[in-house]
Amino acid sequence: MNAPPRHTASDRASSNHVTIFDTTLRDGEQSPGFTMSAAQKIAFAHALADLGVDVIEAGFPNSSPADFGAVQTIAREVRGASIAGLARCHAGDIEACARALDAAAAPRVHVFISTSPLHREHKLSMSKEQVVERAIMAVELARRHVDDVEFSAEDAFRTEREFLVEVFEAAIAAGARTVNVPDTVGYATPEEIRDLFRFLRATVKGADGVVFSAHCHNDLGLAVANSLAAIEGGARQVECTINGIGERAGNAALEELVMAMKVRGGWYGVDTRIDTPKLLDTSRLLSRITGIQVQRNKAIVGLNAFAHESGIHQHGMLKNRDTYEIMRPQDVGWPDSQLVLGRHSGRAAVADRLRALGHVLDDALLDRVIADAKALTQTQHVIGDADLLRLVEGERFGPGWRIAAMSLIDAGQHTRAQVELSDPHGRRVRQDAQGDGPVAALFAALAQATGVDFELESYEVHSMGVGRDARGEANLSARIDGDTLSGQGTSRDVLEASAIAWLDVANRVLRAQATQRVAATA
Repeated sequence: MNAPPRHTASDRASSNHVTIFDTTLRDGEQSPGFTMSAAQKIAFAHALADLGVDVIEAGFPNSSPADFGAVQTIAREVRGASIAGLARCHAGDIEACARALDAAAAPRVHVFISTSPLHREHKLSMSKEQVVERAIMAVELARRHVDDVEFSAEDAFRTEREFLVEVFEAAIAAGARTVNVPDTVGYATPEEIRDLFRFLRATVKGADGVVFSAHCHNDLGLAVANSLAAIEGGARQVECTINGIGERAGNAALEELVMAMKVRGGWYGVDTRIDTPKLLDTSRLLSRITGIQVQRNKAIVGLNAFAHESGIHQHGMLKNRDTYEIMRPQDVGWPDSQLVLGRHSGRAAVADRLRALGHVLDDALLDRVIADAKALTQTQHVIGDADLLRLVEGERFGPGWRIAAMSLIDAGQHTRAQVELSDPHGRRVRQDAQGDGPVAALFAALAQATGVDFELESYEVHSMGVGRDARGEANLSARIDGDTLSGQGTSRDVLEASAIAWLDVANRVLRAQATQRVAATA
């Protein structure tokens, strides 16, 4: 039989260690828009192990040959974490799960069955007695293959308490080491979750010998809060995903949970083995794999998580960063905080950034630069270092490249874009290019016309307003020479908004290059 898990159930139940059970590759991957190839799942499993996750739920082996193969390869290749596979309380699922996990150093079979009256009647058409019998069968069968078996009561929060006690006692007696209490539909509140875990730990026979686990969904935006409340109630495993991906509104976000336990360690009194400086890289890897970016204001890993534009906040940060930050950006993988210069920035932040660039200005010149910077924010949202340096040197920004006309032509399997631009000197430039879609063709034509090319880090479009007044807004960012440059465009046409946003970034690149040339000849 394979080696037992890193921590025994009794050790974990009595310690202050919270097991991080990551289900990005199972619950997260099965949600719309987040499907991964087998190779991508394997690469991400290695990243999760490097991050320090205790248990990686690699998939649902009996759901498809592809999922079976991915779980099997992860079990064979990935070390440093327990590898779990999901199975319904069906013999076929459990046998497939055991085969897929055969090469794992620390395998876990995770069996589940619905327990709520709603699910028993409308999903399973089973009585309470039948549910308990099926749970016992599944746990006993799984234990014949592996030492580490987890049992989940699906829709536990909407299950009668006395029946939850009965089914958990049966699962524990059958050999389950972890019992999971899912808020499957994200209906619970923190107070209710805390109370339920305290009740179960005080009532269920054998509770002291197993780990109680929380699996919270985010339908009401409470998944992280509910998971933390479960820990207060005695849970010592939390099931979560990177970036909070998952069915419907998602699962509890691993990075938020872990940092809440770390930053508020004095309150929760627990810890994890997560290597937190790797959180940002792991989040970005998932975004690259799925093609779906997190929102800018996402806690911990969003672009704005450690960025400050407000003059009042920037002034406080310059005095003492603890005024507006409760954790160090380096602790989660960011190089440092950012004092973003924009229309809300104050005098202190502009002066401080100029000093960092080697310019100490008298009051009159500083006033002029600040006024010019404020004027520049009418056409671009963020003022970069190159922008500031040119303002110090007395240069005014011209319009840069602008859209004069554009059209898109369907060419069968490809799209052809034709653009006419006005260059920084007012001359007209025409260019056409072909791509695998309208956006790809448009960006290729813009790159050829301007001579600027860059790889996008993120690209998003959305609607502003409703009805006749609605406009499209495009936001994109690119990583260039270690810096992230962002662009924004608005138009009644989302493709034109996308072109404007692309040119916003291109103009920044060209301004930076011009500044470097001036500095090189000085």
